[in-house]
Amino acid sequence: MDGLRDILESLALGRDLSGEQTTLVFDALMGGQLTPSQAGALLMGLRAKGETPIELAAAVSGALRHAKLLEGLAGPCIDTCGTGGDGTCSFNCSTAVALFLADMGYQVVKHGNRAVSSSCGSADAVEAVGLPLPKEPGEAAAELARRNFVFLFAPFYHPAFANVAPTRRELGIRTMFNFMGPLLNPARPTHQLLGVGVAGALDLMAQALALTGVDEALVVHGFGGFDELTTFGPAQVRRVRRGRAEPLVIDPQVLGLPRHRPEDVRVDGKEQAIAVLKDVLSGRGNPAMRDMTALNLAACLSLLTDSPLGDCLPRAREKVSAGLSGEVLHA
Repeated sequence: MDGLRDILESLALGRDLSGEQTTLVFDALMGGQLTPSQAGALLMGLRAKGETPIELAAAVSGALRHAKLLEGLAGPCIDTCGTGGDGTCSFNCSTAVALFLADMGYQVVKHGNRAVSSSCGSADAVEAVGLPLPKEPGEAAAELARRNFVFLFAPFYHPAFANVAPTRRELGIRTMFNFMGPLLNPARPTHQLLGVGVAGALDLMAQALALTGVDEALVVHGFGGFDELTTFGPAQVRRVRRGRAEPLVIDPQVLGLPRHRPEDVRVDGKEQAIAVLKDVLSGRGNPAMRDMTALNLAACLSLLTDSPLGDCLPRAREKVSAGLSGEVLHA
């Protein structure tokens, strides 16, 4: 690739890359044009220097050139996802929230993968409740029209990731790709609830998301180190709107939710995670899981309806208590 030597030299000197440089080099990386040593030097150079929002947004742009995109979707649609890797072993809250939203009539395009560090990945959870993982954009669009919900299994829509998988595996450390995942939804959702497990990544993720053109989003770091809103204490949040990211705090106790304990939402293994998810979706589950689901559901409703979070919480709690109507699962 022309200019690669200059890019690697800049990184070695601790200099930030421009958006154009980053887009071009990640386009080449995803296209298989870099050798393993060049790919490793690029990813390590960015990590050592510290990735910037401009670099992250531009890397996403370069990677999306090789993705199978869902185009022509009409109206607002939302994704609920996180960076993962928070090590909390919690239940599949974001999947429950996504299915409740769809059951309430909102379009949900959930993007994710199988379990890496969690008990049960979002793809595993979706399959467990009987929903398909469509392989092609046309199939996915039809599934969304049928159910208001579609799960976009990342390997199906980002085949070029195979070109970087060996390098990532050999490096064995966190790289830019760990941040890119939640920003790579091939449906390009208009709204997003994005969780980060590390508070230090809040501004990076929020500012990069603002540069990608999303209409509105909340980037959250839940109390207790969760990549979701929790009822254990105040969450650090960035609200993304009109290309800007502004800080705020969401305190569940101020909203009237009881304080629960982290151990109340933990699961032990895939089988328990699936059983718990089914309980929550049916209106059962323990109070801590129901309240955590309702809080995150309310945050999504706040984004989609442009309403205060406190006004959306009673509606969210009522929905979680009622459970799914069955239309999403049996459309």
